[in-house]
Order: sequence, then structure tokens, then C-alpha cells
Amino acid sequence: MKSANRSRKNSIKNKTKYNMKSITIQKAQEKVDQWITSTGVRYFNELTNLGILMEEVGELSRLMVRKYGEQSFKESDKGKEMADEMADVLWVLICLANQTGVNLTEALEINFKKKSSRDSIRHIENEKLKIDNKHTS
Repeated sequence: MKSANRSRKNSIKNKTKYNMKSITIQKAQEKVDQWITSTGVRYFNELTNLGILMEEVGELSRLMVRKYGEQSFKESDKGKEMADEMADVLWVLICLANQTGVNLTEALEINFKKKSSRDSIRHIENEKLKIDNKHTS
């Protein structure tokens, strides 16, 4: 529960910190496409973007392992922001969606329905997720 509360507080803090207004997924797809076709010249091919996505996920993972895991920060990690790394992952994922014709809004809505149907009681019955379960890894 502490982690969820911390996440909500960080989310609110980041909105204030960056003074960003809300953006829909569809608008994000449009804005990325506009930027790519005007400033970026063109999309990298799909396999190149898949490789870039893996690199960006790796950078995010590195920060999370150091912040929430047991590894200590290296000098090269200093000054990196988790929000920026997440945005990099999202950017490349949006690029891949745009170039493969995936509407992420529709895909996410379908995914919510799938998870709600498939997992409607699975998590509720999971003993590992019970609030009174004191197990920590």
C-alpha cells in the first residue's frame, strides 16, 4: 500500500513539477507523428525502433533497479530522471504503433476488457496480494 501511495504522490508531484496538461493517447500519437515527419524527417524502420525500445527499457530498468532495488547508483546514473526515461519508452512505443497502424487508444480499451474478464477474481484470490500478507522479497 505504501508503494501505491508513493506512486500517486509522485504522479501528482511530477505534474506540478513539469506543469503539463493532460494529453490523450490519440493526441500523443498525432504529435509524435507530426514531430517525426517534420523534425525527425522519417520514422526509423520497425526493427530499428524495436531495438531502440529495448535500449530505452534498459535505461529505465537501470534507474529502477538502483532506486528500488539493491544496486547503488553509479556516477553515470546521476542526473537521470525516471519520468524522462519512461517518456522515452512511451515515445518509441508510440512510433512503433504509428508505423504499424495500431490505434493505442483502442488497443488499451480492448486490453482493459481482456484483463477485466480474464482476471476478474484471480488477483482477489491471490494470497500473495493480500494486505495482511507480510511477505517481502
